Amino acid sequence: MTERSPSLPAEQGRSAVPAFAFLRGALAAGLGLGALAVLVMTLWISSPTADNGPGGALHTAAALWLLAHGAELIRTDTLGGAPAPVGLVPLLLAVMPVWLVHRAARDALESAEGRPAPSAAGTFAMVSGGYLLVGAAVTFYARSGSLSVSAPSLFFPSAVVVMGAAAAGVWTASGRPIAPPSWAPVRLHEKLARTRFSERAEAVCRSAAAGVAVLLGGGALLVAVALVWHAQAAQQSFVQLSGDWEGGVPVLLLALVLVPNAAVWGAAYGLGPGFALGTASTVTPLAFSGRPALPVFPLLAAVPAQGPGTVLNWAAGAVPVVAGVTVAWFTVRRAAPAHAGREEAWSLWGTALTAGLGAVGCGVGTAALAAAAGGPLGIGALAEFGPVWWLTGAAALAWTALLGVPVALLLRAWRLRGGDGWRARRVAQETAAAKCAPEAQVLAKSPGQVPQESDDGGRRWWKRSGRRDEDEDEVAEAVPGPGPVHVPVRASGVPAAAAFPATGGAASAAAADERSDDSAPYDFLPTGPWHERTALPGEAGPSVDP
Repeated sequence: MTERSPSLPAEQGRSAVPAFAFLRGALAAGLGLGALAVLVMTLWISSPTADNGPGGALHTAAALWLLAHGAELIRTDTLGGAPAPVGLVPLLLAVMPVWLVHRAARDALESAEGRPAPSAAGTFAMVSGGYLLVGAAVTFYARSGSLSVSAPSLFFPSAVVVMGAAAAGVWTASGRPIAPPSWAPVRLHEKLARTRFSERAEAVCRSAAAGVAVLLGGGALLVAVALVWHAQAAQQSFVQLSGDWEGGVPVLLLALVLVPNAAVWGAAYGLGPGFALGTASTVTPLAFSGRPALPVFPLLAAVPAQGPGTVLNWAAGAVPVVAGVTVAWFTVRRAAPAHAGREEAWSLWGTALTAGLGAVGCGVGTAALAAAAGGPLGIGALAEFGPVWWLTGAAALAWTALLGVPVALLLRAWRLRGGDGWRARRVAQETAAAKCAPEAQVLAKSPGQVPQESDDGGRRWWKRSGRRDEDEDEVAEAVPGPGPVHVPVRASGVPAAAAFPATGGAASAAAADERSDDSAPYDFLPTGPWHERTALPGEAGPSVDP
C-alpha cells in the first residue's frame, strides 16, 4: 500500500509531492496500528475471561503501539492503587513501526513517472510529520484507558525513533552516501578524498555492525543453552501462567516478542556487567547476588542459580572474544584486500584507527540496544529490570578495542608477508598454472606447413592397455624441397611419415613396416593426387590429371 503513489500531470506534480509524502507517513502509522489492533482484538475474542469490552481491547492496542516506539506506559489498575510504570519495550514488536516509517521515507523520495523528484529534507519533514500526527491522535485516545502514556517519553525516545527511522529511509533512497554534503567546502572534499574517508567510514560501519551482530547472536545462543539446561523450570512457569491452550497463546506470543530482549541480556551477561533483576539483585558470570524480584515467566527460567559462578558461567566470555575478532576481520578485509600488495594496503596507523573506531561503534550500538531492552516493570524492587546501558556499552568497547586492534594488525601483517599479499601470490600461481596447462594449439611455422595436432587430444579410447605411450606420438618428416607440406600421421604400433612435395604434380608415399594384427582400423593415411589437392585449400600442389 505504501509502495506506489498515483501519477499526476507535470504542472500538478510538484505541488502534490509534499502531500504524498505526508500521506505516506500517516499511512505507515495507520498500518502498524491496524495490524496490532487486529492481533489484540483476536486475542480478546478468544479469551474466556474478557471483561473490558472491545473498547478496552482497542485502548490496550493503542498503548502497546506507543510502547513499541519506546514510550513509557503508566498502569493505573494495580493491586496497591499506586500507578506503576512499564518501560520494558518488546524489541521484536518495535521492528514493525520502525520498518514501516523507514519504508515510507524511502519510497517517498524515489522519483516516479509523472511527478518530479522531491527533496531529501522535505521528504524527511513530511513523512515524519504525518507519522507523528497519527501518534499524537493515538496518544490522546489512549489517555482514557487503563494504560496511559508518560508525556516526557513521547518526545524522547518515541519521536527520536520515528525521525531516526525516517532519516535512515531518506539516506537509503539517496544511495547510502558516506561523504560530506554537496554544500561543504571543496577543500574538505579534496582532503577527505585523499585520506580515503568514504572507504574507511564504510569499513568502520561494517565492522561495528558485524561486532554488534556477533554479540546478539552469542547472547541468543547463551539464552537457548540456558533454556535447554533449565527446560523443566521453563515448562512449569509456562503452564503456571497459561493454564489452558487459550491462555497459552498470549504467553507464547509475549515470549516471542521478548526474544530479542533476551538476546541483549545474554550479550550483557557475556560481556561481564550482566543485568539486574530488581534493585537488589545482579546477575553476572562471576556471581548471582542479592534477592531477585523474579516474576514467573518462561524466559526468566534461563537465569542461572544463585551463588558464585562456575566454569560454565565463565565460558560466556567467549562471546565478546569472537566479537573482537570479527571487528578485526572486517577491518582487515578493507585495509589489506586479498589481491592487494603492500603498496595498496592501508598503513599500520590507518588500520589500527579503523579497528578502534569500529570498536567504538560496536560499543555505542550495544549501549543503545541495552537501553532499549531494559526498563522498569513497576515500582519498588521492579524499578530496575535489565542491563545497565552504559556499563554494557563500555564493556563492549573495551572487549572489541583490546582484541580488535592487535588482531587487525596481526592479520594485516599475515596478509602482507613477503612483500605482497599471500592471496595475490596464490592467485598468480594459479593463473600461471592455468596458462601452462596442455591445450590444443595450432602452430603454423611456415607458409607451406600444415599445423600439427597436439598429442594430448588425440588418444584413442579403444587402444589396448598394453600399448606403449611412445606409439601415440605424432611423427612428421619433411622431404627436402621447396615448400613442403607436412601432414601429421598418427600411427598405432608403426611409426610412419609422409611428405608430399608441392612441386612435380605427383604424390609419393613411403610405406612403413607391416602393420600388426592387433592394430586399430583406419590407422593409415590415404595417399593420392586427390588427397594432395584437398589436404588444405590453397596450399596443395597443382592438380594432376589422372
